[in-house]
Amino acid sequence: MQTETTTTAAAAERAAVRKTVLMCRPEHFTVTYKINPWMDPSIPTSTQTAVQQWQGLHDAYVGLGYGVELIDPIEGLNDMTYAANGGFTLDGKAYGAKFTYDERVPEGPAYMRWFGDHGFQVHEPVHVNEGEGDFLLSNGAILAGHGFRTSLESHDELRSIFDREVVSLRLVDPSFYHLDTAIAILDETNIAYLPKAFDEASQAELARRYPDAIHVSDEDGAVLGLNSFGDGRTMLIAARATGFDAQLRERGYETIGVDLSELLLGGGGIKCCTLELRR
Repeated sequence: MQTETTTTAAAAERAAVRKTVLMCRPEHFTVTYKINPWMDPSIPTSTQTAVQQWQGLHDAYVGLGYGVELIDPIEGLNDMTYAANGGFTLDGKAYGAKFTYDERVPEGPAYMRWFGDHGFQVHEPVHVNEGEGDFLLSNGAILAGHGFRTSLESHDELRSIFDREVVSLRLVDPSFYHLDTAIAILDETNIAYLPKAFDEASQAELARRYPDAIHVSDEDGAVLGLNSFGDGRTMLIAARATGFDAQLRERGYETIGVDLSELLLGGGGIKCCTLELRR
């Protein structure tokens, strides 16, 4: 167990890396169809509440000194607020999304237009993928999920476009259908994850690469506690993920709890609403 002195020292050593992110205000958010286990069209949703909660996340990023850029929401695209799914950016390049479900397909071209208009070299996808929902940058490598929303073939596209190591990880639990619901990037070299979300081979690979990773509880996973985002010093996490909050603080991270319970009705949380821009 870490002592208070050790924890304080770890916190002092953590340096925040300035982030720039893309977000989409949930002006048209509602749940009218079911494409993941979290969605239930029979449960009423409040667009006003979703916007208010989203604004809290936006303002927290601004308060931490993030650059926050916005893409205009499009009427009829209920899930466009989950910006992470819109693509993956690195080294000034943007790999566009090609969505699994028809309801979200128009988001792909919309995000690619935004990338092109804002200086990125855009690569239109051949294979199905849902962007940073399934692609996470860690220590120079791209952790890449597959099994539900993103095809394994898209991982080869990633390799050819970005010339980075791509680590394929198979998701097996439908409740954790994107990689960013099952892994949180804490800083350049550290992660937290939910082992049961992955097959045995992927669990073994994660254990090999990250022997000191945080393993979160089923309870924190169930409120999308891992769907979080941070700058290497401060993590923004689901307010209800109290166990994960304690684990992070023990490692010397600062935390900010955010309530996105309304957007959770659509199957998304903090990271789902956040696409990192790496120019």
